[in-house]
Amino acid sequence: MRYINIDHEGKINDQEPFFANGTSLQGGIDISYKKLVKVFGEPNAKSDGYKTDAEWIVFTINGVATIYNYKNGRNYLGNEGLDVENITDWNIGGRTRDVIKWVKLALEK
Repeated sequence: MRYINIDHEGKINDQEPFFANGTSLQGGIDISYKKLVKVFGEPNAKSDGYKTDAEWIVFTINGVATIYNYKNGRNYLGNEGLDVENITDWNIGGRTRDVIKWVKLALEK
C-alpha cells in the first residue's frame, strides 16, 4: 500500500504508514478520479463499504489529510450512484483546514 507525504513545496514522496483517526471534513475539491489516481496513485485506504467508495490518506506538513467521496457513489446509492471513475466531488478531511492547501498544491504540480 502506498502512503503519500506532501512536502512544503507540494512535492509527493512515499511515506511510512500512519493513521487517519481523528480527522473530519475540512473542505472539498472538484476534480476527476483519474487526476487523483495520477497524482496519488490508487486509493490507499479501505472504503467503509457504505458511505464512501474510494479514499486516499496523505500526510502534509500540517498533518494527515484524507480525500474521499461521500454518499454519491454506488456503495451508498446503489445503481443510482456514480461509478467511482465518474465522481468529481471529493471531500478533504484532516485535523485542521490547513491540509486543504497542501492537497490542492500537490494536485497542481
